[in-house]
Amino acid sequence: MTIAALATAVPRALVFAARRGKYVNIAELSAAERQPLSAGEREHFETFDAIYRSLCALLYNYAPLSGHPGGSISSGRFVASLLFDVLDYDVSDPDRDDADIVSYAAGHKALGLYALWAMRNEIIRLGAPELLPKDPRYQLRLEDLLGFRQNPTKRTPLFLQYGVKPLDGHPTPATPFLRLSTGASGVGVASSLGLAFGATDYFGAEDAPRVHIVEGEGGMTPGRVAEALAAAGTASLGNAILHVDWNQASIDSNRVCRENATPGDYVQWNPMELAYLHDWNVLFVPDGRDLQAIVTAQRLALALGNGQPTAIVYRTTKGWRYGIEGRASHGAGHKLCAQPFFDAIAPLLDRTNAMLPRCEAEAQRCQGGKIVELTEECFWEALGVVRRNLELETAMVAALADRLREAKQRLDCRARRARAGAPKIEAVYEAAQQLGAQPPAELRLSPGATVTLRGELGRALSYYNRRSDGAILVAAADLLGSTNISTAADGFPEGFFNATANPGSRVLSLGGICEDAMAGIFSGLSSFGRHIGAGSSYGAFIAPLGHIAARLHAIGNQARRALAAGEPFRPFILICAHAGLKTGEDGPTHADPQALQLLQENFPPGTAMTLTPWDPQEVWPLLTAALQRRPALIAPFVTRPTERVPDRQKLGLAPASAAVSGVYHLRVAEKPAGTVVLQESGVAYAFVEQALPLLVQHGIDVDVYYVASLELFDALPRAEQDLIFPERAAQEAIGITGFTLPTLYRWVRSDRGRAASLHPFRHGHFLGSGQAQRVMLEAGLDGESQFRAIRDYVE
Repeated sequence: MTIAALATAVPRALVFAARRGKYVNIAELSAAERQPLSAGEREHFETFDAIYRSLCALLYNYAPLSGHPGGSISSGRFVASLLFDVLDYDVSDPDRDDADIVSYAAGHKALGLYALWAMRNEIIRLGAPELLPKDPRYQLRLEDLLGFRQNPTKRTPLFLQYGVKPLDGHPTPATPFLRLSTGASGVGVASSLGLAFGATDYFGAEDAPRVHIVEGEGGMTPGRVAEALAAAGTASLGNAILHVDWNQASIDSNRVCRENATPGDYVQWNPMELAYLHDWNVLFVPDGRDLQAIVTAQRLALALGNGQPTAIVYRTTKGWRYGIEGRASHGAGHKLCAQPFFDAIAPLLDRTNAMLPRCEAEAQRCQGGKIVELTEECFWEALGVVRRNLELETAMVAALADRLREAKQRLDCRARRARAGAPKIEAVYEAAQQLGAQPPAELRLSPGATVTLRGELGRALSYYNRRSDGAILVAAADLLGSTNISTAADGFPEGFFNATANPGSRVLSLGGICEDAMAGIFSGLSSFGRHIGAGSSYGAFIAPLGHIAARLHAIGNQARRALAAGEPFRPFILICAHAGLKTGEDGPTHADPQALQLLQENFPPGTAMTLTPWDPQEVWPLLTAALQRRPALIAPFVTRPTERVPDRQKLGLAPASAAVSGVYHLRVAEKPAGTVVLQESGVAYAFVEQALPLLVQHGIDVDVYYVASLELFDALPRAEQDLIFPERAAQEAIGITGFTLPTLYRWVRSDRGRAASLHPFRHGHFLGSGQAQRVMLEAGLDGESQFRAIRDYVE
């Protein structure tokens, strides 16, 4: 064909090359294969869904006017099928880690999640009371729906009378059966797949707990989702099943994806194509309201047995039978107690001949708190109607309760056990407590040795990995060797992890150069509770790109304590490698001083720890101190260049073990002429090797402090903090940092000290490229510049 002929040629279809995944259109199966439910069973599900849709309408109306009714309604039928037909789980024990998991990656469907959980609790209460969790914290009752999108400080009469739980606007592990905090676009898919990685590696691929992920097509458009799908398909993560509520409606669009020949407003793929591209099995349910087709697809997903993850795509209608459909029902609904709202819940009211108060007129006459109390009373009355409906449906309740008993029996019969040689995460924390700040003999460094901080971090992680039989899984953004994170997998099978072909490897392939998905997957992996995920890239990239997943991970770990008070957090490690200005040749796009400021002091105390060692000897004590504390996030900042291990005793410097206090007195002056605070490896080496000898030569004796971890320092009792770094020191100090000036504000309190402090942006521009020492010189952070700044400040 000539180029000229292309303009009039009929386009040729691009056909996918052979895939391990399979594609099945459920509508093309035989009629007999598409009828798994008896007429009676189907009727029970239909009745349940009718009550559920009404409950979704009630929740939005009485929240009031808050939540996402449309997607909650369109996904309800296939999630109900999961809860009562497919899952092998124990409703009496939400914490069983051998159970299948439902993970709401689509966090905006929380309204529906809470409604389903509360209805399931009623089914158990009425039909299988022996399965009702004894601890009320592990239940989500109808009464708790009064807490939907309410703050824990709420003190209204009904809230107090029934001990109502506040239910966050998006899901968190404060809700039973949930492992993750989700809602930030795309993070939920990645972190849910992290759960699947954890379950597969701990239990083995043959019978790992399945992770059922609920998402919509809009939630698949973020780039981190494509990265995560690639990782799961590549790793043959066969226990991951993605359930896609393809309703084509987002906040702004009613045509999110391409559908047939009609282009999409946002993307030009449909969910089946995206999943199949990444080597997933794909099961398409053309009518996502057809219960028979839903159950057929879900049972088929369990039976495929080819080791690949599976996506079931249900073509649905957002807001079906709610009276508002499509994007208009995404985060909005009917006005308070308006007639269309009552039309939507008519089936619920008709069943019991119930009447609900039309509280909108009274609400207009009320003020402030009275409106809240009035709406809450109306809501409670409406929930009573839901309860009476369920009490009347005795046959449905009995049938669904039996299905929950069967789910527990199936789980018990599976007798899932940890695979042979499974990782032992407890060994990591036990070793950290036993060894403390002194490294094992094999990791001790001799003065004069030339090593890298990144290399020592890899060796330290490798030690803990071998102690725990591989509880640390690692990945990098195509930088395994460059950042030395690959060292952490030494002694285990080489190559990338694959659940069937290479399950012993400790190195995950997470989509390539994909810091977004890496952080999300490792947050889920660590949340499963049997591993620590450790992901590495340039600090310039992984600190900002991993921040959302890290924040949600911290939220989830903190929320989990609502169910398990005092339970330690489950850390994952975000390695900010090639940090600092000495990554000079790569230029300002890569040698970014801003990364620390993105993470430091941006989390509640105890949930995150940044580590900024300057001497390779500090890597072990800092990492170990962080593992002892067990924050949700550990973020070491390690540099790229080779450094010479200093003889700290000969130089009159504090031992490396002093770093565990977070801030420490690096050099004690005999007659202090001033105070210097250092932060970051490059500037500390320039000070020790160049500036300090000049200061000594000129008779300028200064106290020197080093900031190795703000968060470790904050973890100390206040009295101990004052002894280590008194307020006097902060008031007289000048700071020198390889990060941004605000990271010095805790340590340099005076205006004069801050004005004199050295930092990479002091001259008002991003720095250029070149050899490390040239970039340090440009920034005014080289040793001679440090000497002059300290001398001038002291004088």
